Amino acid sequence: MSKRDCDRDGPMSDPPVVLSMEQALSMSYATLRMVHLGWRVIRVEPPPRAGRRSRGDPNRSIGRPIGGPDQHSYFVAPNVGKEALVLDLGSEAGRDLLRQLVTGLGVDVFCTNTLPARHATLGIDYARLSTIKPDLVWCSISAKGLSHPRVPGYDPVLQAECGYMDLTGPADGPPTQCGPPIIDLKAGDEAFTQVALALWRRERTGRGACIDVSMARCAVSWLQTFLPMLDMDSPPDELRRSGNQHRQFIPVNAYPTSDGYVYMAVGSDAQWVRLVARPLFAALDHERFATNERRRSHKVELHAAIAQITALHSSAQVTAELAAATIPHAPITPVEGVMEVPEFARDLLHTTAPDGRRVRLPPAAVDTEHLTASGGELPFAPGYGEHTDALLAEAGLDAGAIAALRADGVVA
Repeated sequence: MSKRDCDRDGPMSDPPVVLSMEQALSMSYATLRMVHLGWRVIRVEPPPRAGRRSRGDPNRSIGRPIGGPDQHSYFVAPNVGKEALVLDLGSEAGRDLLRQLVTGLGVDVFCTNTLPARHATLGIDYARLSTIKPDLVWCSISAKGLSHPRVPGYDPVLQAECGYMDLTGPADGPPTQCGPPIIDLKAGDEAFTQVALALWRRERTGRGACIDVSMARCAVSWLQTFLPMLDMDSPPDELRRSGNQHRQFIPVNAYPTSDGYVYMAVGSDAQWVRLVARPLFAALDHERFATNERRRSHKVELHAAIAQITALHSSAQVTAELAAATIPHAPITPVEGVMEVPEFARDLLHTTAPDGRRVRLPPAAVDTEHLTASGGELPFAPGYGEHTDALLAEAGLDAGAIAALRADGVVA
């Protein structure tokens, strides 16, 4: 049985409707995961502002243009499969219209990663929206949560504050941020999870929920193998940057080969015995390396000895030896090669740009019924305000009312 055949999530007869005032990545990624489940996600963006080059979400103008002036490459992947409307929540008419959309579109979930200090001014705070729809699931992502409403935050800034940059990079080098924006993505995953749980509870209780996701708290919650050790006699220097080495398990590191690098991870003494039983690594079979604690005591010598061995052989030769010893390992895959790895290539999602080119997308974290039914094809990321008129009509406004709102700048 393949993984595609097991434990399907089942068809969703009435998928939730999500209205999301989102920008950048954290909430956009959370609602992308909702798209993967077949939920309807509608983005709310502000109208054009005088003196600003970009319209709506600033990410629309980042990267290479692929779909139009407001569909640049950095924006596309997290926003496929969504709808978009433009609404001026700085006006009373816009706030009234938002309330009409919540009821008229049957919104189940409202999401935002707007600075919390602006929630009440824009009429998007939980207290106000829950009076319109008491069973609404409301979710906010912000730098430090609703208790710190005026604190802005971006992923690398929080990586700096929450210790990540002190833990990342060469031991003798400067603090370094992680490559992917992992705090944005962690916060998005948490928002998605909490919304799904809240909807599950609502089915049983009829009650909505107010979900407050702090990016900083999410980040610190992941420091499970660092912070507690400080209270268990580990000095801070033992936990800091260690390059590609693991701090506790030896040898775990990237080693040079004659044509690249291979990452090896020996996680137990039993694996070490298997490793040194291979001809390529037999010279390392010494008593001083027999246990992990002994290897830690001689780690500088051991890392150098392994590098001397692997540097004389190709990556293919080294990986063959490691595979024969069933040692976890991998060549260092360049980012352009990731989508060619067979295990990933078969699960890639895809979308079609307005010019007809096929764009490959990362796979969903887990297969879903919706993605299987669609063949992994998702509609291209929406243009700025692309669905405004259609959504207003669906919410009950006639053509004249929509034209008047457009003339007044309430929608665009």
